[in-house]
Amino acid sequence: MNTKDKSLFRLTWPIFIEILLQMLMGSADTLMLSHYSDSSVAAVGMANQILQIVFVLFNFTTLGTIIMVSRLLGAKDKGEALQVGYTSIVMNASVGLILGLVLWLSGHGLLHLMNTPFELMAQAMTYLNVVGGFIFLAAISMTIGAILRSFGFTKDAMMVTIGINILNIIGNLLFVFGPGMFPRLGVYGSALSTTVSRAIGVIILLSLLIIRTGVVPKLSMFVKHRLDHLKELMKIGVPSAGEQLSYDLSQLVITYFVTLLGTEALTTKIYLQNIMMFIFLFSVSVGEGSQILISHYVGAGRYKEAFLRGMTSIKVGFIGSFTIAIFFYFFGQGILGLFTHNPDILHEGKWLLLLTVILEPGRAFNLILISALRCVGDVRYPVYLGMIVMWLIGLPVAWLCGIALDLGLMGIWISFITDEWLRGLLIYRRWTNKRWERYIGVKEKVETEGIS
Repeated sequence: MNTKDKSLFRLTWPIFIEILLQMLMGSADTLMLSHYSDSSVAAVGMANQILQIVFVLFNFTTLGTIIMVSRLLGAKDKGEALQVGYTSIVMNASVGLILGLVLWLSGHGLLHLMNTPFELMAQAMTYLNVVGGFIFLAAISMTIGAILRSFGFTKDAMMVTIGINILNIIGNLLFVFGPGMFPRLGVYGSALSTTVSRAIGVIILLSLLIIRTGVVPKLSMFVKHRLDHLKELMKIGVPSAGEQLSYDLSQLVITYFVTLLGTEALTTKIYLQNIMMFIFLFSVSVGEGSQILISHYVGAGRYKEAFLRGMTSIKVGFIGSFTIAIFFYFFGQGILGLFTHNPDILHEGKWLLLLTVILEPGRAFNLILISALRCVGDVRYPVYLGMIVMWLIGLPVAWLCGIALDLGLMGIWISFITDEWLRGLLIYRRWTNKRWERYIGVKEKVETEGIS
């Protein structure tokens, strides 16, 4: 393993553990609520579909933050990098407060638009009001974590996530089931546990940012912001988040299709997607680690190394995601059995996991190379491509196979495969033909020797 690979590994493994634990936090809620009632799982799943879109809106700042801070550090400008970081914190916190108010006032209408079954509405609203109302905590946490990762302190965010998960699990045990003197609060207890643990996490992360950078922020860093910083964050972040927003909105429509198949199908999808998160986690962490390295290379003017980093990362991501998907196909039914004993869900889950083996390598192209394109300023192409493929190909295939041809969830998974592979191959072509050079002002073609 060469120096660059060691750098990727050093950055990536804490990101891997951090995201794994974030996923475990959601899966812990699902697992514990599954022992409370299947309807609670479905209700929280519906609420989380809305919350995922909110997280995308936070991503427009965090994505811009990682790229801008990493570029400035590559150019040896730590002071400017920190100012960008604190500007990002204020931006995301403000967006979080506004969106929290929107969710509080409009949550019922949003759930109704998603065709949420009547029997799930009350529990879904409870979760959405509590977690959504305090969603600004997640916005701040995501931004500080992005700054720490850009500075290379990926282990810090990982350790905080470990602590938050432990607190969340303890909170779930105490307030979902209500042992002894504690009240049995069900979905409300799960939402309360998630929110309190996030609040504690924000305090710890802010303290770590001050310790690691050696800079105690002045009031002016939170109040006075440079217009060019704001414009650049928006220039990078808005299109970047647009691609993810398009994806999540298309997933909302697909979830609507699944509700037409019944509550059992909806519950099956939620269980399977909880398992699938652990499969594409590898590609997500490789993509984030590569994003930091590529941004540093771009900031230092090392464009050939940036290109080679992207090529190596996609190979690692492709092989890794395929291997992990195979593992989950053979052992996933046992994992699914932790959530439910329903034989119909277990039987269908086996075939959906087999289709996932085909799906995930295609997803790796998107997760890794879209991040790479953002680093070099090519942020609009993934958005336009995503909107065309997701909405004009992916959704019609989902309706045709899942509903019209009555293939159910199998048809929905076929649409996932079609979408991810088509977009993935086109993104790969975009990276290898180096059309992105125009965005970073490269006057001569980036050399590609040594690429196998």
